[in-house]
Amino acid sequence: MVVAILRGLIGIATLVFIAWVFSRNRKSIDWSLVGKGLAFQLVIAVLILKVSFITNLFDWISRGFVKLISFTNYGSDFLMGSFATGDVAPGLQNFAFYILPTIIFFSAISAILYHYGILQKVVYAFAWIMKRLMKLSGAESLAAAGNIFLGQTESPLLVRPYLSKMTRSELMCLMTGGMATIAGGVLAAYMQYLGGDDPVQRVLFAKHLLTASVMSAPAAVVASKLLIPETESYDQQMSLSKNEEKSNVLEAITNGTSDGLRLAVNVGAMLLVFTALIYFGNYLLKDVFGELTGLNAMITSNTNYDGFTFQFIVGYVFAPIAWLLGVPHEDIVLVGQLLGEKTILNEFYAYATLGDLKSNGMFVHEKSIIMATYILCGFANFASIGIQIGGIGALAPNRKKMLSELGMYALLGGTLACLFTASIVGMFYAL
Repeated sequence: MVVAILRGLIGIATLVFIAWVFSRNRKSIDWSLVGKGLAFQLVIAVLILKVSFITNLFDWISRGFVKLISFTNYGSDFLMGSFATGDVAPGLQNFAFYILPTIIFFSAISAILYHYGILQKVVYAFAWIMKRLMKLSGAESLAAAGNIFLGQTESPLLVRPYLSKMTRSELMCLMTGGMATIAGGVLAAYMQYLGGDDPVQRVLFAKHLLTASVMSAPAAVVASKLLIPETESYDQQMSLSKNEEKSNVLEAITNGTSDGLRLAVNVGAMLLVFTALIYFGNYLLKDVFGELTGLNAMITSNTNYDGFTFQFIVGYVFAPIAWLLGVPHEDIVLVGQLLGEKTILNEFYAYATLGDLKSNGMFVHEKSIIMATYILCGFANFASIGIQIGGIGALAPNRKKMLSELGMYALLGGTLACLFTASIVGMFYAL
C-alpha cells in the first residue's frame, strides 16, 4: 500500500507539473484552490472506497442503477427478439440489441428526472459544495456539477444566461469539465461493456464509473485553473437556468427518447467509421510498411502485438504516462494503448477495447483494469473540441473565437483531470 501511495503521489506531482508548464499565467495560479480540489478528490475516494457506510451506500446506488438499466433488456427483447435469435455475430448482437438501447432508455429516464426538477436539485447541491469549498463563481460551480450527470453539450444549458459574460477562465472550466466527464447514457453503456453478463461485475463497474464521474468534477476545476488561472472579476450569483418546460411527463419522455436515439445512432456511426479507419490504417502500417521493413517479425517476437499497428504505436507512446500514474509495469503498454485510443479516437472505442482485453484475460493485474476505467471516463478527445465549439458556440455566438482558442487547452485539461482521478484511485489498490 505504501508503494501504491508513493506511485500515486509521483503521478499527481507529474500531472501538476505538466499543467504548470502549459499554464498561460503561472504567477496567477491559485495554489490554495489546487490543493483544496485535490484534497476534495482524495476525500471522495476515501469515503467511497474505504468508509464502509459510504461504500455500502454507493453499492446500493450501483445495484439500483444496474437494476434500472436491466429493464432495457425487456424492451430490446420485445422489439428485436427475432433478430437476436438469428445468426448474428455475438459482438454485434450485444452492441446493437443491448448497448445502444441502454443509451436510449437512460436518456428518457434523465428527461423524466429533469422534468420533475430532481436532477436540477442534485446538481445545485453539488454546485453549492464546490462553490463554498473551492471559491468558484456561481456559473462554473453549476457547470462543473452539471457535468457529473449531463454531457458536454447539455451541461452548458444549465448556465446559458451566464455564457455571454463568462471570463476566459470560467469558459475554460466549463469546457474542461465537459472533457473530463461523460453523459449518463453512455456511462450506462460502458457498464454493460465492462460488466458483461455478470451482475456482480456490472455493479462493480457501475460503482467505479459513478465514482469517476463525481471525482472528475473537482479534478477538472483543478486542471482548468492551473492552465488558465482566473485574473478577472466574476459573477458570484448561482442560479440554474430555467429552460423551456415540457408541458407534461409524456412530452419529456418523448423528447428524451428522441435525444437518446440521436446519441445512440451517433455512437454507432462513430464506432463503425473509427473501426474501419483503424483497420485501414493497420493495413497500411502492418501489411504494407511492417512487411516491407521487417518490423512485424521484430515486434511479434518481442511484444504481445502481432505487428506494426496503431495499437502498438500508441501503447508504447503512452506507456510512460501509465507507469507514472501507478499502473503495474506488466500492463502499462495496454493501458497506454487505451489512453491513446481514447485521446485520438474516442472513449467509446477505447472502452470497447478495454472490454475485449478484459474478457480475453490480457491484463495481469485487476488494478490496471480499474485504473483504466477511470482514465477513460471522459470525453477528452480531438473530436470533442469541435463538438464543444459548435454546441456552446450555438448558445453564445459571441464567444466562438474564445472557445476556439481554448479548445486544445480544454482537451489537455480534461485528459489531466481523468489522470488525476485515476492516480488517486490507484493509491488505494495495492498489488
